[in-house]
Amino acid sequence: GHVVSPRINWKWSMNKYHILRVGIGNGYRVVNLFSEDHAAFSGAREVVIIDNLKPERSWNGTINMSSYINFAGGFLNIESSLFYTYFCNKIVADYFTNANQIIFDNLDGYGVTQGAGLMAHCSFTIPLKIIIGATFTDVHIWEYDETGQLVKTEQVHAPPLTGNFVVGYTFKKIKLGIDLTGNVYSPMLLPVL
Repeated sequence: GHVVSPRINWKWSMNKYHILRVGIGNGYRVVNLFSEDHAAFSGAREVVIIDNLKPERSWNGTINMSSYINFAGGFLNIESSLFYTYFCNKIVADYFTNANQIIFDNLDGYGVTQGAGLMAHCSFTIPLKIIIGATFTDVHIWEYDETGQLVKTEQVHAPPLTGNFVVGYTFKKIKLGIDLTGNVYSPMLLPVL
C-alpha cells in the first residue's frame, strides 16, 4: 500500500559565507536483516526472529550550520549539526537474553538517537587538505520491563563519540594524490560471548 512520509526542509543563506538549514520529517523503513546485519548470520549464535517484524517508523529533526572562511592561504569550511530521531517499531537485536542466540524483534517501547556533529575542512593554496570531524551521540532504547515500567538501555554497537580525519596532499606534476585517513571510536557496549 501507500506510505505517507512527509518532510519539510528550510534553508536560509544569511550571506555568502553562512547557511542555516532546518529539517523535520517522518521516515519509514523495511529492514532487511540478511543484508544489514549479515555478521549475525555468519557467527556461531542461532538467529531467532520473533513474530513478523513490522516496518520501523521514525520522526526526526536536524539543524545544520555551514560557515565558509577565506584566508590568504586557502579556505576553511566548518559545519555543525544537531539532530534528534524518535523511533517506534524499532527492530533491535537482543544479544543478552541467551548467550547462544541473537533474538530480533520489534521494540516494545521506543528508541532515541540524538547528538551533535562538527566537521572542519581546510584546503590550502598549496595542494594540501585537512578534514577533521567528530559526532557525539546518545543512542538508547526505552522498553517495558516485567513490571510495566519504561527502562532506558544503551544501544549496542553505538559509540558515544566517533571521529574521522583526512590529511591529503596532491603531487600535481605526476598526478598523484596521497591521503592519510583514520577513524576514532570511543568505548561502546558490545555483546561478548
